[in-house]
Amino acid sequence: MTVSPLSERKETILQGDVRASADANLTLSTVLGSCVAICLYDPLNRIGGMNHFLLSTPQNPATASDCDTDYGLYLMELLINEMFKLGANKTHMKARAYGGANMNRDLAPIGQSNAAFARTFLRDEGISLVYEDLEGEVARRVDFRPATGQVRVRRIASVDPATLPTQIPQAGRKRDLGTVELF
Repeated sequence: MTVSPLSERKETILQGDVRASADANLTLSTVLGSCVAICLYDPLNRIGGMNHFLLSTPQNPATASDCDTDYGLYLMELLINEMFKLGANKTHMKARAYGGANMNRDLAPIGQSNAAFARTFLRDEGISLVYEDLEGEVARRVDFRPATGQVRVRRIASVDPATLPTQIPQAGRKRDLGTVELF
């Protein structure tokens, strides 16, 4: 199937998002640091999807919400189920995993934990991990075509914290928590 440049669409997958599709004109895109995105696809049915998770599992599963979208466990199950709704078959699914960088050496290795979770989950579910670009110290931009399983990854150069401004410039008006200020 050919893709017309005029009909191509791009959707951004943010932290906590999941999207599945069979649309050959759709590209899913996300930017990752310590977060992980799993790109699943069923090449026989031409259905795929992407998620973007912040953490692998809740520290205390007993107090976690049933729908906590920050966690890989929930988002992996949701992604698989969204693909099932479109007609995907789990035995055909293949996975590509991205992200899991440890962006700051002074913080806990969240990225490493997310990467380990992704590998273990896919192995335990019997889903073949055909490619991974996990861990390291740089952010990544991932563009994924769910109907074909094609991926383009660009590594984002790290920024020396010493070159960043010490204060963030304030906008002209005070804002309340929970609002968005456009500039």
